[in-house]
Amino acid sequence: MTRKTFKMLSIPEESECSSEYVFLNYTQDELDDAYNQLRYAREAASVGDLYNSLSIRTRSSNNFSSHSYGASADETLDYFHSETADSNPIFIFIHGGEWRLGTKEMYSFLAPAFLDAGIDFVSLDFSLIPSVRIPEMSSQIHEAVRWIYNHSRELGGNPDQIVIGGHSSGAHLAAVLAVSDWTGYSVPQDVVKGALCLSGVYDLYPVILSYRKGFVSLSTEEVLSYSPIRHISPERKGGFIVSHGTRETPEFQRQSAAFAAMLGAGARDLVVMEDRDHFEVLLELANSQSVLFQKVISLVTDIKTRYQ
Repeated sequence: MTRKTFKMLSIPEESECSSEYVFLNYTQDELDDAYNQLRYAREAASVGDLYNSLSIRTRSSNNFSSHSYGASADETLDYFHSETADSNPIFIFIHGGEWRLGTKEMYSFLAPAFLDAGIDFVSLDFSLIPSVRIPEMSSQIHEAVRWIYNHSRELGGNPDQIVIGGHSSGAHLAAVLAVSDWTGYSVPQDVVKGALCLSGVYDLYPVILSYRKGFVSLSTEEVLSYSPIRHISPERKGGFIVSHGTRETPEFQRQSAAFAAMLGAGARDLVVMEDRDHFEVLLELANSQSVLFQKVISLVTDIKTRYQ
């Protein structure tokens, strides 16, 4: 998978780091903590339970269809269609979980707010670490978008109005897709019209210096290739919403701010949610009255007007 490359950054040589600090002003223990959400979100388990209970309720009361988009058993999606209209904009959600945890079913609770707003909602499953690595994961999600583009009309969606969003490691994958070169996938280069990047990481270099190097296996070339902050096209004009909470780890906050700054005019909004941790921010996306959700609706509305 190739991407147009602009504003290329370099990975620091080992000699540029002091013996005490492994990245910026972090010691190894501090960097590990800065990539460990459980150090900062003490109620993560209870919030996860809430995800599950809300999703069970959603799946029992909303019509959706499940589809296979690839060859493996992991490559499936749930398509929720808004009955308010046909030819609806489509929001594709990529779940997080350190690239190694999570299922599409767990995040069904996000669907109702989108459906009420006349937006079709898609939740993806894909293979996870250790069965695949990030490059294969990215390839699968590219195939999911292609499948949705080719089949969404029969499901009630508009393939010319696709917005992709993700949370945590899913935000990283959403950003990878949003800056991708789609040559070879038989879809338009602008198949992804907009992106929500919620509480993600966009430069993998510090990630592989942290404890996550124990399960994230990437070559130096792959670190560069799959760090979306290093592949930002100047043609992007307002297609991104970047967001994080104020009670997230310092690195997730720093990465979000750095990605928005590098996007420049391409960062439509940087939404900072006060007093929300890494897991609570996702509840804001499920709340139709929240600032975050209203920003997403504004983006989708603009895309719908432009590509109707």
